[in-house]
Amino acid sequence: MQVTMATSPGKHDQPNEDFTGSVPNAVVLLDGAGLSGTTSTCCHGVAWYTRRLGGALLSRLAPEADDDLTALLADAIEEVADSHRGTCDVNDPSSPSATVVMLRITGNRADYLVLADSVIVLEQRGGDPLVITDSREAEVGRRYRAAMDSAVNDTPEHHQARREYIEAMRRHRNQPGGFWVAAGDPRAASEALTGSRPTRDLASAALLSDGASRLADRFHLASWSEVFALLAAEGPAGVIRRDRDAEASDPHGTRWPRGKTNDDATIAYCTRLNDNAPLIASGPGRPRPIDASSPMTIPDASP
Repeated sequence: MQVTMATSPGKHDQPNEDFTGSVPNAVVLLDGAGLSGTTSTCCHGVAWYTRRLGGALLSRLAPEADDDLTALLADAIEEVADSHRGTCDVNDPSSPSATVVMLRITGNRADYLVLADSVIVLEQRGGDPLVITDSREAEVGRRYRAAMDSAVNDTPEHHQARREYIEAMRRHRNQPGGFWVAAGDPRAASEALTGSRPTRDLASAALLSDGASRLADRFHLASWSEVFALLAAEGPAGVIRRDRDAEASDPHGTRWPRGKTNDDATIAYCTRLNDNAPLIASGPGRPRPIDASSPMTIPDASP
């Protein structure tokens, strides 16, 4: 498997709370969750949590065993929780949490796991891309978004509405009828979406934090097929650049209401999922040839 990665912080004066990493047979991507300006029971922070959990997952995936991904995630969550249980209330709703996406190649099989609202998209040979994400957080969030979405981004009113939104959402975190994320309770792993596909059916795969998937699933400026064409032509950094251009065209969130004007954006783009496939590369981030006579067109992001 060949993996190309890119990440960009939402704000350059704040830590990037996303994480991605790979071992020869597997990739993980995490998107940390927390909120500055609110009280947290953890003294370490969200970026610390995603890096610790991401590292714990990679260490479990590295041996190339066929262990159940849900069990691996549960074990990693417990390890990280135990590492700061003595200093922090790891089960409090204000403690750091993260989405989790994993892709592992075992023989001729691609196994995936998705917990919370990050995305894995499988580019299928002879079919539309298969998008896997957990929509439960978005479904719960619709009850509380009205004030945040109606306020102008990056104003005191928007910041206050976002704090109130996060506080409301915390009451539903890792609760029946709510949504599930990696935090202090390893039982959340059992709520993850999992599945497998034969690698022969897949041309590539992409793991995206929700700050990077905006181009397709929030801004609707490209189809997922167009995103894969852009990944093949320009690599993950090209997709993130389009996200940033769209965000810059709507700085007040009037066209696309959102909690963060700019969010951390991370992509891991996986090709050669079947090791028997030949590598055809025309340059960095271009593992497949592109037909230059039929260029992809993404609509202008300007209002």
